[in-house]
Amino acid sequence: MKTMSGVQQRNSHRRLFGAVIVAACICLVVSVYLAREWAGRRAYEDLRTAAEESLALQIEALTGVMEKYRLIPALLSRRQTLRGFLDGSSTADEIEVVEMLRGIAAASGARDIVLADPAGKVIASARSLTDTGTIERSKLPEATMQRRLGRAALELDDGTRAYAFASHVAGADGANAGMIAVMVPFGAIEANWSLSSNPIFVTDTREFVFLSNRLDWLGKPWQASASAPNVEPLSFAAGDFVRVPADRTVRYIEAARTIPNLGWTMHVLIHAEPVATARRNAGWLTALAIILVTVSVLILIGRREMNLARARLEKAQNLRLERLVRDRTAELSTVNAALRNEVEVRREAERQLRETQDELVHAAKLAVIGQMSATLSHEYNQPLAAIKTYAANGVRMIEREKTDGLPDVLARIGQMVDRMSALSRTLLAFSRKPGTKLQPVAIDEVVSDALILIGQRARKAGISIVSDVPAGVTAHSGKLRLSQVLVNLVGNAIDALRGENETAPAGAVIRICAAMEGGRVVLSIEDNGPGMGASVRDRIFEPFFTTKPVGSGLGLGLSVVDNIVRDLNGTVRVETPGPGGGARFVIELPAEAAAAEAAE
Repeated sequence: MKTMSGVQQRNSHRRLFGAVIVAACICLVVSVYLAREWAGRRAYEDLRTAAEESLALQIEALTGVMEKYRLIPALLSRRQTLRGFLDGSSTADEIEVVEMLRGIAAASGARDIVLADPAGKVIASARSLTDTGTIERSKLPEATMQRRLGRAALELDDGTRAYAFASHVAGADGANAGMIAVMVPFGAIEANWSLSSNPIFVTDTREFVFLSNRLDWLGKPWQASASAPNVEPLSFAAGDFVRVPADRTVRYIEAARTIPNLGWTMHVLIHAEPVATARRNAGWLTALAIILVTVSVLILIGRREMNLARARLEKAQNLRLERLVRDRTAELSTVNAALRNEVEVRREAERQLRETQDELVHAAKLAVIGQMSATLSHEYNQPLAAIKTYAANGVRMIEREKTDGLPDVLARIGQMVDRMSALSRTLLAFSRKPGTKLQPVAIDEVVSDALILIGQRARKAGISIVSDVPAGVTAHSGKLRLSQVLVNLVGNAIDALRGENETAPAGAVIRICAAMEGGRVVLSIEDNGPGMGASVRDRIFEPFFTTKPVGSGLGLGLSVVDNIVRDLNGTVRVETPGPGGGARFVIELPAEAAAAEAAE
């Protein structure tokens, strides 16, 4: 084999060195260009995404504020006081109307609320910040005359800017009696935007800026506008970026979107300096990497001259590599063993999880059983008390040898036993939440049956029960369940009137009323007791919630009432009759079978 001389080897290495340097220079130029473009595009996309996200948040916030005020004029135009004031049919004077408008403006945060005639002449103003000229120049009267919602950006008398929503006000004969306008303040919106270092602004359909955190931009066109051809716009395009005349060296990335229902366009600008920074950093890093690679290649080429002298070193390197492979194999074996152990641990965790789930299912079943038992205990107390009373009356009849009424007493005890059996079935149905067969039920009969159970208890406590249920009031319901609802509500009223005493104060009364209202039967149970606070009313129908002392109740009665009424396709609510206290439970049930089916 022919070998090269030392001079030939050195010449070959020099040529190779030159080729590597030329290739490195070409690669450096191409790689730096591609890296700068890639980094710049990625930074641009990131900033564009950030701008779009900021834009979406700002649009959502602005739309929420404007939507609240947009509905106010239409709602106020329906007020009889304002309509009557405009068409002259109301006795209210201007002072009363202004006070009303001031209260509404204070509650809503509006800058001003104005009443004007159809031509735009201001008749009343909440804060006297809007004059007739302002309304007429805004063209709001033309919009309201066409029964449209008027919109316009205004400058108020105190120099502040506001956006007006206006709605027509119809008179008694349906004609246009005037208009009402609500002024939305811009100050709070711009104050929030002022916290951002990025320009945020809104343009109208003419591309003029009317809302911004840059005050010097207000009233100027963002882009060239046909409505102002001689006015220099605030921006001009620079490729994918925009620039502003105030500082032509600064580039921005713009995100803009039209705001629904308002016809505005919101813009968010983000400083594009990070794009230049990313391009510059990517260029330097790529150049450094290419230089390092080139130096490494040159070093490797230089070392080729030492290959013959390093033959023994290569053998040592091979042995080192073999040891490295052996060590890596041992490490992989250890990792595999650890993975197998982790798999076993996870299998054990899954097994324990399944066992825990089974225990939770079992606990849930026990909770349901406990709730049913507590409910049966609560619902049996009242029939058992009645049975005890009738049994005591029967004993007294036997002792006094007045047995004529004994069959009636025994019959009533039998009825209570039947009712307890029916209550058990009903409570079981409540626990399972099934449907129930509904049929026409006379409300006066249901009230009479309920008073059989609870009347004696009321009389013992010195409480009068007044029933105002006319004959013929019929609900599409279930007689037994509706009777159970009445017993629970009247029993609660007795407990509220009596408190912790055996008897109630003098004048304690419970009123039961029923009436037909628009295809519905409205049944109310009202007492003149101490009533209840708002916190109690919010939780009154929750299971196991009670205000009674420990041992006096389970807190299930009103929960049962709520569920039964729902099964009967009705509703139940609690009210306060008046400032004197008391409580009123109002039950609404369908009066006809068709109404019940519609409720379902």
